[in-house]
Amino acid sequence: MGASEDGPEAGADPGAEFAAAADDLVDRLAGVRDDEGVTSTFAVDGAELVLEERGAGPRLFLLLHGIGMGRRVFADLASHLAPHGRVWMLDQPGYGEAPEPPRTPTMERMADFVAALLRDRGETDAVVIGHSMGTQVAVELAVRHPSLVGALVLAGPTVDPAARTAPRQLLRLARDLLVESPRVFLIGGREYLRAGPHLRRKMTAMLVHRPEVVYPRVTTPALVLRGADDYVAPREWCERVATLIPGAQLAELADHGHETLIRDARPAAGRILAFVSD
Repeated sequence: MGASEDGPEAGADPGAEFAAAADDLVDRLAGVRDDEGVTSTFAVDGAELVLEERGAGPRLFLLLHGIGMGRRVFADLASHLAPHGRVWMLDQPGYGEAPEPPRTPTMERMADFVAALLRDRGETDAVVIGHSMGTQVAVELAVRHPSLVGALVLAGPTVDPAARTAPRQLLRLARDLLVESPRVFLIGGREYLRAGPHLRRKMTAMLVHRPEVVYPRVTTPALVLRGADDYVAPREWCERVATLIPGAQLAELADHGHETLIRDARPAAGRILAFVSD
C-alpha cells in the first residue's frame, strides 16, 4: 500500500531530513541566508570544491576558510565585500558541503585545486583572503600560481611554530572561543561536524606545513590581519609573518579574536577594501 500524499516520500531518509532541518535552523539563528548567492561545484583530480558566488564587477575576492570550517562562515564578510566586486566563497574538499576526497590534501595540493578552478574560469589577479588554515592555502596559491593572485590577505595566520602541535592549537582555540559570540559557536560547531571523522588527518596536514618557509617567496602585495584578542595567532607571530613577506602590512582589529572574519566582519572588510584600494 503506497504512502498518502501527505506522508513521507518512498525512500526518504529521516536522518538526512533532520540534518537538513537542523542545518537550516543554524543558518536562520546565525543570520545566514541561502538565497544570496549562486552555488556550483568544480571537480579536479578526484576532489570537489563547492563555490558560492555573490556580487558583480571586475574585481574578484576569493575567500578561503580555516580548518573545520566552510564557506558559510564568510556570509557576513561577503555581504560587505559584494558591493565592491565579485565574491567567491569556497568549501574546500572535505569541508562544508564538499565531499571527502579519497586522500586528505596537503596545503600545497589544496592550493593547486583552487588554482585549477581559477584557471578554468579564466580568472587572474584575484584578491585572495585566507583565514586561519586558509592563510596557508592562500600563501601556497600566491607562490605556486602567482599570476592568479593580485593581492593577499592573511587573517589570523597559522601555524605559529611556537605551538605546532594539536594540543597547543586546540588550547589556544579554546581560549579564543571564551570571548566569542554565540553566532560563532553556532556556525563553527556546525562546520566542525560537517568536517567529519577525518578532522585529525586534516589537522596533521595543517601542522606539517611550514608557512614561514613560504612567506619570503611571496611577490604580491600582502596584508596580515589579526584580531587584537586573537590567542591562536599571537601578535609576535603575526609581526614575524609581516616581516617575512616582502613589503607586507600588518593591521589589528580591536575587540576581535581569531574569528574576526566571522563575527562582525565590517571592520575587517573595511580594512581589506582600504588595502586593495591603495
